Amino acid sequence: VQLQASGGGLVQAGGSLRLSCAASRKIFGRYTSVWFRQAPEKEREFVAAITWNGGYTYYADFLKGRFTISRDNAKNTVNLQMNNLKLEDTAVYYCAGSSSVITSQIRYPRNYANWGQGTQVTVSS
Repeated sequence: VQLQASGGGLVQAGGSLRLSCAASRKIFGRYTSVWFRQAPEKEREFVAAITWNGGYTYYADFLKGRFTISRDNAKNTVNLQMNNLKLEDTAVYYCAGSSSVITSQIRYPRNYANWGQGTQVTVSS
C-alpha cells in the first residue's frame, strides 16, 4: 500500500492545518493508521492513531486535545486536524499504517512497514 501525505505548509502560531494521507488501495481501510512527526535532529515521535474502523483513537500526551485524527475508508484517507499550532509542532509529518500492530505497540515506528513520504509543517511566531 502506497501512502501519500499532504496538507502541510507554513502557518502562524495559533493557526490550523489539516493533513491528509491518501492510500493507493482499499485494503488500507483494514489498517490501523498513524501519524508520526520528526523535527530536525530529533527522533520520530508518535502523534496520533486510529483503528481501522475509527472505533478507537490514540493521541500523544503532549497534544492536550489540539489535534484530531479521523478517517474516511470510502475515500481511503486518514486526516489530522491540527488546531492551536505551536512553534514546537514544526516537523515533517508522516502517515503510516499496519494491519497487524497491537495497541501496546501502536506508538512505535518500528511496527509500521507502510509509510508516506512526509509533509512539512512549519509554525512561525
